[in-house]
Amino acid sequence: MKIILVGHGMVGHKFLEELHQLQPTDVEVTVLCEEPRMAYDRVHLSEFFAGKTAEDLALTGKEFFEQSRFDIHLQQRVAHIDRRQKTVTTQDGTLLPYDKLVLATGSAPYIPPIKGSEREHCFAYRTIEDLEAMQASGRISHSGTVIGGGLLGLECAKALRDLGLETHVVEFAPRLMAVQVDDDGGNILRSKIEALGLRVHTSRSTQEIRDGATARHRLVFADGSHLETDMIVFSAGIRPRDELARQNALAIGPRGGIAIDDHCRTSDPDIYAIGECASWRDQLFGLVAPGYEMARVAARQLAGESAAAFAGADLSTKLKLMGVDVASIGDAQGKTAGCRSFRYVDESKLIYKKIVVSGDGKRLLGAVLVGNADEYGTLLQMALNGIALPEDPEFLVLPASDGKAKPGLGVDALPDSAQICSCNNVSKGDICSAVADGATSIGAIKACTKAGATCGGCVPLVTQVMKAEMARRGLAVNNHLCEHFPYSRQELFHLIRVGEIRSFEDLLVRHGNGLGCDICKPTAASIFASCWNDFVLQGELASLQDSNDYFLGNIQKDGSYSVVPRMPGGEVTPDGLIAVGQVAKKYGLYTKITGGQRVDLFGARVEQLPAIWEELIAAGFETGHAYGKSLRTVKSCVGSTWCRFGVADSTGLAIELENRYKGLRAPHKIKFGVSGCTRECAEAQGKDIGIIATERGWNLYVCGNGGMKPRHAELIAADLDQAGLVRLIDRFLMFYVRTADRLQRTSTWRESLEGGLDYLKEVLIEDSLGIAAELEAQMQHVVDSYQCEWQTAVNDPAVRQRFRTFINSAAPDENIVFVRERGQIRPARAEERQPAASAALID
Repeated sequence: MKIILVGHGMVGHKFLEELHQLQPTDVEVTVLCEEPRMAYDRVHLSEFFAGKTAEDLALTGKEFFEQSRFDIHLQQRVAHIDRRQKTVTTQDGTLLPYDKLVLATGSAPYIPPIKGSEREHCFAYRTIEDLEAMQASGRISHSGTVIGGGLLGLECAKALRDLGLETHVVEFAPRLMAVQVDDDGGNILRSKIEALGLRVHTSRSTQEIRDGATARHRLVFADGSHLETDMIVFSAGIRPRDELARQNALAIGPRGGIAIDDHCRTSDPDIYAIGECASWRDQLFGLVAPGYEMARVAARQLAGESAAAFAGADLSTKLKLMGVDVASIGDAQGKTAGCRSFRYVDESKLIYKKIVVSGDGKRLLGAVLVGNADEYGTLLQMALNGIALPEDPEFLVLPASDGKAKPGLGVDALPDSAQICSCNNVSKGDICSAVADGATSIGAIKACTKAGATCGGCVPLVTQVMKAEMARRGLAVNNHLCEHFPYSRQELFHLIRVGEIRSFEDLLVRHGNGLGCDICKPTAASIFASCWNDFVLQGELASLQDSNDYFLGNIQKDGSYSVVPRMPGGEVTPDGLIAVGQVAKKYGLYTKITGGQRVDLFGARVEQLPAIWEELIAAGFETGHAYGKSLRTVKSCVGSTWCRFGVADSTGLAIELENRYKGLRAPHKIKFGVSGCTRECAEAQGKDIGIIATERGWNLYVCGNGGMKPRHAELIAADLDQAGLVRLIDRFLMFYVRTADRLQRTSTWRESLEGGLDYLKEVLIEDSLGIAAELEAQMQHVVDSYQCEWQTAVNDPAVRQRFRTFINSAAPDENIVFVRERGQIRPARAEERQPAASAALID
């Protein structure tokens, strides 16, 4: 069966994923994509202006098509469909036959019929190409205006603000988000948006765009007023792309769109339509979740599952627009006959909450939440599953008072069919089944069900369902460190900090049992270092360390060690390079430039380490902490000092940051990257901490990771000055040190945070927990108490005595044998060893 898919947006790609997973036999799939790139995430399109690239937003790559053997053609617009011959003709004249045709042509932005809308620096907001054009215009503009105050319009306004423009929103209706919120909610939303520096103009009908007197354009409104601005972006709604259907006499919905039945078939049974271009029961859907469900139905139909059917979709939404929570559920406007509503307004905190209930008060029909959407998950499940309301439903949104507990919803009350993740159609039953199959972490649940993997709004509820199912199955719902401590690493950190515990023996007596193990001992040692920053080999602390920390070097496969002197920011003087070379030559070490812009010296025997360190210290070097769960490197480009594209001194900042955080011990190793411009030569977005210079300051990215499971870092703040940047990094690192699990990288820590990046912003930027000053003070203690561990070790005779292979002999280890290769040494393989070659070099 030959299937042609027209369109490769988010919904089109979901169709391909579903079809590939179903693996129908004898299927040949051709994809015709009008855009110059494969499917990308339009839901998070505004993040392009916050530093994300087209590659970051991409949903797929060539590897998917290689694996699935589907054929994709980019920049191939379909010009004609012949339903009788069952062929598709592309714009370049290529004729392709089909057995089944799937239309996923999406929608087009609506440009109101305004005189002057075709002027330069007037844009639609739909594709990455649109965004690139807006970005170019933004560089030569001071102000920007969005025409349209709906969901997409406010996202677009955020994009203009991220470009550093004075931003206006013009809306024809009397309130923002007129479809989702009511008048009271619209008033609160407007206040929240204006508090962020945006200017909102409601009840404005734009009649004409002409030359401005003080800016590039003048918008002339129907009431005679006007607004001048340099850039205009139209975001006044969308229209289904149904032109191919109209050309071929397919049935069209009353409001446009390709009419489909419950199986997503058009009036031609061999042609399907899915997503924003489709009209189901005279209804159009502008959200991704209904489109994904249509994609699933169409894929199953074509794979032979004739019972698969589309039954509509919940249009509830929960968004964070420019940091403002906005949620709408069901009949938010209260249009159901006989319904009643309960409202809560806090004008000082700019919070508005409303629920709409049935006339008998037994069922929740809808809700609006602005400024705080904590109850969204509970209210959504009540509405979707017809769960009975409590006796006093108003307390679902009212603050608790008079000792009355705020009612909630236990996940046990949800049926297995309850949809937990609407983006990926994951039910409570799906999550419970995943737990039964061994998925007992949020990361594992995301991997096997995709719940929470798209917008992330359902992650808190997913977590509740997972933990409830684990408890029901008798699985331990805890994150105890080990059998000796019934606490998580985070809890242990606070016990040590609050109790001012400085020894493992004291920790065991007060909070543990037994003698400890190779899990809790290094963990406790790391926490002691994070809290008090004492020398890691001081007294009892030495016995807690693993091999690398015990010898302040990385043990290699042959029992020798590597030595990595710190070179902050990758900067090193010629004399420094000469000194490193002389040490390597004197001790016969293998040298290699690391991925973190340092020189690694391999092949040092344990008894040689103190002597090597002394010579490096004499040359001005100190420990690079390559052996510790600590800051490893701060990679940098040369920045504005040398590079013609650089806009800031990335090397200078990298050196400052590396010198500031070089003594910090953490749950896992930490890597930084600092790029002097958006060309990103330091690969900052693949680091735990990534910093990119712009003409307006520094953009800070967090929780990236290369290695075995790469993860792009996320923008947490933009346009920071250097003092603000350092302050925010202090808070981030210390919060990570406080709360992460043992051996948890920042990337997996971020995935485990129920509130995700928004929660981090609330804690670190808005100081929602009131701990920002404390985090900064703790980091300053670490900075002030720094010591070079190599220097301390070589100056302490008792510590230095440890660095020998045998207690009663100074002889070297006979098992360490090297051979020469490419002009340097390497460990000898078994067949190359000679019995008499004690710590020898075999030529």
